[in-house]
Amino acid sequence: MIRGPARDGSGSRLSRRDLLRVGSLGLRNRRLRASLSVLGISIGIAAIVGVLGISQSSKSGLLNELGRLGNLLTVGPSSTAFGQPTELPTTAEGMASRVGPVTNVTEIGAISNIYVYRSSLVPANDTLGISLTATDATFPATLGASVAHGTFLNAATARYPAVVLGAEAASLLGINNLTNPTQVWIGGHWFTVVGILNPVQLVSQMDSMAFIGFPIAEHDFGFDGHPTGLYLRSVPSQVNEVAAVLPPTVNPANPSVVAVNFPSDILKAELVTKGAYNGLLLGLGAIALLVGGVGIANVMVISVLERRSEIGLRRALGASRRHVAQQFLVEALLLSVVGGVAGTVIGALATVVYAISQHQLVQIPDLALYGGVGAALATGAIAGLYPSMRAARLSPTEALRAV
Repeated sequence: MIRGPARDGSGSRLSRRDLLRVGSLGLRNRRLRASLSVLGISIGIAAIVGVLGISQSSKSGLLNELGRLGNLLTVGPSSTAFGQPTELPTTAEGMASRVGPVTNVTEIGAISNIYVYRSSLVPANDTLGISLTATDATFPATLGASVAHGTFLNAATARYPAVVLGAEAASLLGINNLTNPTQVWIGGHWFTVVGILNPVQLVSQMDSMAFIGFPIAEHDFGFDGHPTGLYLRSVPSQVNEVAAVLPPTVNPANPSVVAVNFPSDILKAELVTKGAYNGLLLGLGAIALLVGGVGIANVMVISVLERRSEIGLRRALGASRRHVAQQFLVEALLLSVVGGVAGTVIGALATVVYAISQHQLVQIPDLALYGGVGAALATGAIAGLYPSMRAARLSPTEALRAV
């Protein structure tokens, strides 16, 4: 806290308390104008704090997800040099599991032209985009999926007409829980819904799928046993080595038609893209802050012109040039501080709302919180410098002519 009077060479003095009082006089008498000036600063600060906070929260979530995705590999068939489609061998899962550093393997098989309906009365073309996929019991452990209701497939239910729905698939079908026995219509057969998954954050396309076991897929839908994809987990330190040996391991006869991908590459690209957008948004926030500073400077210049008589009277009563300059500088600083605090609060609230809506940890950098108010103060000081100097240069005689 600042204590004591302010003195100049003439011996006159103005206490800090009085300085704040006279500095806020113009704000209290011209509230609408002050509010608009504060709004300009607060918009710029809110943009900067919001961008920094949201980007930090989002980046933290992406990095956590990247850590979970870092040792996940996908294997799928690729086309031949002549563009002809290929398929993975039926032994693909077993062969991949023999690679030493591999800790989990899950195979999936897309069942073409078979869709999931809420009942047998739904028109055939109203598929809702829910595809049917065969998989095994290792699916949750490999992809980090969790069950919201019921259970996932096991060795027993995989042989019977039992289905597990992805989160989006269940929502589209209007199935929110499994309190009562629930069935869906699949390819001319009734299947009992035994589980509903939570959203699979690592591989989001799984959310719109319905999963059944390989045995029932072969029995009811003629599935040929060739998986359409493999998902693998390996020892993190040996991911690249595993990726290099997977093609010849999975398909020794023709390794060139086996494609190995890293889902984490998508997140890395997303991090780079978000960084570029954050730079752009910070630039826009800085421009908004600059415009707010220009607004304060403009308001202060007008205030000096309007209050010439007040300045002349104060000078005639003994106020020094320094005290007049301090009065108008404090007025500009008060405008900027209020705008900075308001903008920081708005930006922080925006970050909290965004992070909660995205199920992310709220993280607001200290630089955003303290830097927001600091940037507002610096802007106010620069914006108020010229008007305060102009006010200080007015002589009592010249200023009192306006009375």
